[in-house]
Amino acid sequence: MKHLNEEELVEHYYKADARAERHLARCAACAEAFVALHSDLAAIEFPALPNRDAAYGERVWESISASLPRLEAPKRNWLGWRLLRGLSYASAFGLLLACAFYAGRQWEHGHQPRVTVAAKQPQSQPATRPPERVVVVVLSDHLDRSERLLVELKHADADSEEMIKPLRDQARSLLVANQLCRRQAKKQDDPALDAALERLDRLFDQLANQPGGLTPAAITRLQDQLNSDSLLFEVRVLRSKAMDHEPPAAARSYGGTI
Repeated sequence: MKHLNEEELVEHYYKADARAERHLARCAACAEAFVALHSDLAAIEFPALPNRDAAYGERVWESISASLPRLEAPKRNWLGWRLLRGLSYASAFGLLLACAFYAGRQWEHGHQPRVTVAAKQPQSQPATRPPERVVVVVLSDHLDRSERLLVELKHADADSEEMIKPLRDQARSLLVANQLCRRQAKKQDDPALDAALERLDRLFDQLANQPGGLTPAAITRLQDQLNSDSLLFEVRVLRSKAMDHEPPAAARSYGGTI
């Protein structure tokens, strides 16, 4: 049984506690200690507090006020305040002028007439409309990125999360671009390109939205599927053809317009 300490006995003396009372009824040692403590505390006489009249606070203040330092209210520096206010007005006015200048430049730039100069076609070539240069560049870049993803998937370690997560992120990005390229291929009536892009679309969708995540079994299945068909070879052939129709770097930057 754990005995009551002196602090608990003193607390029980001044404020009766039911738990301590039950313990004292069962423990003779604690009861004896409490009786001795009770007699000691009962012998203590506390002096009575003196009565204080209404002027007690004033007398205390008079006795200590002479030793306290005096605090004077700081004087306002009107010159510094006026200078600070003038600088704030000048800053606000300068900011307003800068905003007005920027808005004017933007309005002027937005209302400038656009001048387009068509690239001259050599006289020796037939007057047929060439494929859109921007579309050719986008398709070539998309096929290049798709080929790199297929190569990474083919050699990926199915049990490595560090290699699988980037494949899933790249597939989600390529899935949107692949759907745009498929629409363009349908407009150009290119069956070979449309078929390859359709197969890429299914593969990217499986990589990006595989139910249950890209497990090692799912990666192995996709690798077997990739090794059994010629999708990687077809993508390389199509990318090579797109590069043949790709415009030079200067035309790629300006798109044949000024």
